[in-house]
Amino acid sequence: MNTKPLGNFGEDMAVKYLLQKKYKIIERQFHSRHGEIDIIAQDGTNTIVFIEVKTRRNAKYGAPALAVTKYKQDRIIHTAMWYAHVKHLEQARFRFDVVEIYVFPDATHRVQHYINAFEL
Repeated sequence: MNTKPLGNFGEDMAVKYLLQKKYKIIERQFHSRHGEIDIIAQDGTNTIVFIEVKTRRNAKYGAPALAVTKYKQDRIIHTAMWYAHVKHLEQARFRFDVVEIYVFPDATHRVQHYINAFEL
């Protein structure tokens, strides 16, 4: 499995997990000239949640969530603010989460959800 199918699989598993946790999925793979946000959702408190998904086969290079560097966080925040502006959501509450997916050789997977992983 190369990185694009692995990433898509991870995002699908993250969506499935979030739906089980009663999140409403608003958009997937939102692109703008500022960057991309993997999943935009709404939690049970009406907070708009911008979610970065990181999928790995192992922890050889560290935990997947560690790949969400300060630079990546800044890009996500900038893209989220653009999204809020375009959708007229400036007054909404926002949160930034990271969902990491480990995919094991037997095709099973594990999900770890970091709520409020970083802030504005």
